[in-house]
Amino acid sequence: MPHVIIPVVAAALCLVAGTAYADRLLVSNEKDNTITVLDADSLKVTKTVPVGQRPRGIVLSRDGKSLFICASDSDEIEELDLATMTITRTLESGADPENFDISQDGKTLFDANENDATVSFTDVDSGKIVKVVQVGVEPEGMAVSPDGRVVVDTSETTGMAHFIDTTTGDVLANVLVDARPRRATWTPDGKFVWVSAEVGGTVSVIDAATHAVVHRIGFEIPGVTKEQLQPVSIAITPDGTTGFVALGPANHVAVVNAKTWEVEKYLLVGQRVWNLALSRDGKWLYTTNGISNDLSVIDVAARKVTKSVPVGGLPWGVVVAP
Repeated sequence: MPHVIIPVVAAALCLVAGTAYADRLLVSNEKDNTITVLDADSLKVTKTVPVGQRPRGIVLSRDGKSLFICASDSDEIEELDLATMTITRTLESGADPENFDISQDGKTLFDANENDATVSFTDVDSGKIVKVVQVGVEPEGMAVSPDGRVVVDTSETTGMAHFIDTTTGDVLANVLVDARPRRATWTPDGKFVWVSAEVGGTVSVIDAATHAVVHRIGFEIPGVTKEQLQPVSIAITPDGTTGFVALGPANHVAVVNAKTWEVEKYLLVGQRVWNLALSRDGKWLYTTNGISNDLSVIDVAARKVTKSVPVGGLPWGVVVAP
């Protein structure tokens, strides 16, 4: 029997190893009102799914079975079943939901409602809003802390990052950053929050314990004007060593040493690079490029752009799913 069992076990192990990170890439296209689905290995489009009006922020459920979509102009959140690739239901949101994050236990969506100047807490099971928090004007960026206790919202017009208790909804701190903050991203250890300022041209590093801005990361690329250097999305590697910052119409992604906060390299991608997502194994970084209507792939270790592939019209969000 061993001569039978061993090959079967070996084959099973090979199958597991080969499919451990069989990622799919999901891209929201705000002009086309679609989600583009790509196979991460071949980078081929496998499906285009019609969704609500102006899909922007997207987030994966904690079990990896659903994609939640901010259908901004429909004033609702949609749930896309990833097994059938169909919209199964809509959930409540405020006016013009732009972006959101999900609680660590997967039970609550924290939605930034741009026209309401609110953050709403939406219960995933019921699909109903259970709490509304007033924040600054034009909220957008949302990021839940690694321990799940705090969610940070960025309000573009107010120029602040708001630290909100995920249990009570109390605003713990309002931190002034540079002009037009767009995204917030926690470091994996939960000690710092990076907040990008599109008009200010910087990323503020905020101490999560004291709520003080301890550093501002600036950007400078030869041949690129200061006005074009508009930081938007941020991704930090799971080991906390490297940060990537999408620089909007500068068409570059900055590679930042996450310990020293020094910019080490700039990578040329597509036009108006907007959002970023790391592969589940941390080897690849994906960027949505809104004007060139494509997605770029970056080899994280080599710090090199390997390919760009067409997606839909005005690609906005990108999520990596199993």
